[in-house]
Amino acid sequence: MPLKRKIRELQEKREQVLKGGGDKAIEKQVAMGKLTARERIISLLDEDSFNEYDLFVEHEARDFDMDKKTLHGDGVIIGTGTIYGAPICVFAQDFTVAGGSLGLMHSRKITKIMDHALKMRVPLVGINDSGGARIQEGVNSLAGYGEIFFRNTLNSGVIPQISVILGPCAGGAVYSPALTDFVFVVDKISKMFITGPEVIKTVLGEEISMEDLGGAKVHSEISGNAHFYATSEQECFDQIKKLITFIPWNNRQKAKAFEPKEPNPKFKIDKIVPGDPTLPYDVRNVIRAIVDDSDFFEIQELWATNIVIGFGRMAGRTIGFVANQPLVLAGVLDVDSSDKAARFIRFCDAFNIPIVTLVDLPGYLPGVDQEHAGVIRHGAKVLYAYSEATVPKITVIIRKAYGGGYIAMNSRHLRADFVFAWPGAEIAVMGPEGAANIIFRREINEAEDPEKVRYQKVKEYKDKFANPYVAAAKGYIDSVIEPGETRTLLLHAIEVSDNKAVSGPRKKHGIPPF
Repeated sequence: MPLKRKIRELQEKREQVLKGGGDKAIEKQVAMGKLTARERIISLLDEDSFNEYDLFVEHEARDFDMDKKTLHGDGVIIGTGTIYGAPICVFAQDFTVAGGSLGLMHSRKITKIMDHALKMRVPLVGINDSGGARIQEGVNSLAGYGEIFFRNTLNSGVIPQISVILGPCAGGAVYSPALTDFVFVVDKISKMFITGPEVIKTVLGEEISMEDLGGAKVHSEISGNAHFYATSEQECFDQIKKLITFIPWNNRQKAKAFEPKEPNPKFKIDKIVPGDPTLPYDVRNVIRAIVDDSDFFEIQELWATNIVIGFGRMAGRTIGFVANQPLVLAGVLDVDSSDKAARFIRFCDAFNIPIVTLVDLPGYLPGVDQEHAGVIRHGAKVLYAYSEATVPKITVIIRKAYGGGYIAMNSRHLRADFVFAWPGAEIAVMGPEGAANIIFRREINEAEDPEKVRYQKVKEYKDKFANPYVAAAKGYIDSVIEPGETRTLLLHAIEVSDNKAVSGPRKKHGIPPF
């Protein structure tokens, strides 16, 4: 066969496969407000950078008349490309082909690109849009999921893994995104759940919509399964692109450095925090006052909002921020905020990103609900994550640092490298009012004027402990600083910590309080 004819045959085969599930299936996809799998990849990657592999893979199932069906590419697209010039591996499930259902060859394509990402030490982006396991293939589908989960775990902490939910992601399929580092969802498009509305109605007799069960808002605000929420697919892709600029390609590198910039002068750090310690403020503005260009990229913005996590740059280098948020529950640590902080700390540690912690909290959230929800176990995750982390760890105590909250928020006792405190910082076992009521209970109760004595004792306790100098005198704080000095001292601390090296006892791994 002449070469020209072979090339023409290749072009015809390629054109046929590129149609996915056909015109009608594509029209249905578009009608749902969704891009096709290839359109998604092209929208995400740099122009003309995508190279596709395994285009002509077909399923091998023979039962239930599957031998008579042609599933182009077996319902998933894999390949490599670049984002801002940085190489990545990507797969996108094609809902127009058998609902993007996962069969054996479908899973082998995904695991192939996962293996490639690990071998080449580049980030992996997976776009999920699938009806779930391909029932006709039985246990082969379940085996496929297991192989994916194993690789998610193998890749964890070695390369960044990003999951994008752009359609249904149901049953066992949801565990792959849960094993990855960041999950992106889009309003009205993303659906994640273990058990669908139909099964819930059958088993429990409850009516619930798919959106209320596992929509984008549910996982962004309630479950905490999603890290980024978008209102459109394009906004979602823009978020992914921005994230990629903050993180390294793998755990052997550091994130790419950018040109240093000064913070926006409208964020005046000495004007953000009120003088009255009972008044709230937005800690994100403190972060914006100290990071380059005041550009703070928040993660899980809508969930466990009493703590703030995210990336910023200082002197052009990526920094991970963990900060109590006084606007919500006075910034206390609870079950969800502990999980949120601990997971982020471990990501930063795995990928060589220094951590800056801003402290202002009255401690852990008390109450029967929190105790029954396991606040002890969940709260211990923060202690474990900070203690285990070996990247540069710098703490600034802005206002309150009471009780276990003081210890947990990257204190010197968990091996923070530098601890600074503002002059108004209060470091104590508990708040002045509660402490005075306990310590001076007898004197207050026996006084002729209990309220006057209580006031005096609260003032006495404040004078003794509502300042950073007691801790500074014991060396638990390196320096008491003016708010305006914060950025300068952080920049210096980050610079001198750049080559930090820590060695611990030899072990296979620790046992975190999962």
